Amino acid sequence: MPPKCPVYLKSFHNGYLDKIIAKLFKCLESCAICPRKCRVNRISDIQGFCRTGLKPQVYSYMAHHGEEPPVSGIKGSGTIFFSNCNMACVYCQNYEFSQGGAGREVDFEELAGFMLELQKMGCHNINLVTPTHILPQILKSLKMAISAGLRIPLVYNTGGYELPEIIKLLDGIIDIYMPDMRYADAEAAFQFSAASDYPEYNRKAVKEMYRQVGTAQIDEEGIIKRGLIIRHLVLPNNLSGTERIMRFIAEDLSRDTYISLMSQYLPYHKAVEFKAINRRLKLKEYAEAKEIMAKCGLPNGWTQDSYGTERFAGVNIKSILKNE
Repeated sequence: MPPKCPVYLKSFHNGYLDKIIAKLFKCLESCAICPRKCRVNRISDIQGFCRTGLKPQVYSYMAHHGEEPPVSGIKGSGTIFFSNCNMACVYCQNYEFSQGGAGREVDFEELAGFMLELQKMGCHNINLVTPTHILPQILKSLKMAISAGLRIPLVYNTGGYELPEIIKLLDGIIDIYMPDMRYADAEAAFQFSAASDYPEYNRKAVKEMYRQVGTAQIDEEGIIKRGLIIRHLVLPNNLSGTERIMRFIAEDLSRDTYISLMSQYLPYHKAVEFKAINRRLKLKEYAEAKEIMAKCGLPNGWTQDSYGTERFAGVNIKSILKNE
């Protein structure tokens, strides 16, 4: 039976949320929030790989109807697109704000206000897109939003380059995890995302996410209330290592795991400079990925049979926050 209220409410009332906020802000003094461990003092507004100092930077927020069906539901997912990232994917479709600096800094109270506004719009959840590098700031804003009446679950929507020990701290705060599992191979992870250790950290972090929330729990209206959804973007020439990732999910997590198998790859940003990915995905390549998912005994999730289109008939992302 899906839970009736977000798990963060208990952590707010028993003091655990305060404890984790303090611990994570301490991490920012010599930043070790993600596997990069840049060791810069972000409290003093010094920037490391993610080009973010103390304040979070936001590109836009909206009721998003283009996520996986149980996430968007009927009323939309209350999505906040954060600027900057701890990865550097050469094919990123959101490169304007993930790597190009689009968006603007906001203070913690303003970010809390976005969450409350999205709840007021009727959104099913607060969908935190690329939260890894600003996790302490998000949780501080979350506390303010809870005090003002926030009562919808959080979706931790991450590229998957995470420290498992940081994810472990979120037990009792996050209800829904939606990580990418992008690469099985260290060489591909290095070449296309500057993160050779991605497969190692990704698998450990996803295992911890699954330990916390388990298989997706979807209510009678088709809305996810708690659990794990794994996204896997199929890359040309099998550079994402689909079979190894699907085997990992089946053998190390659960064959009941919900998977979003994405066909939407297009050579955005710098992808044209790399021969192996300088084209769209072939129909045959995506068909093979679907066959692998079935062969591994993974029946739950979604495929994108509307090949090459926006995710699940999604909306185009438009910035509501102008650069200042």
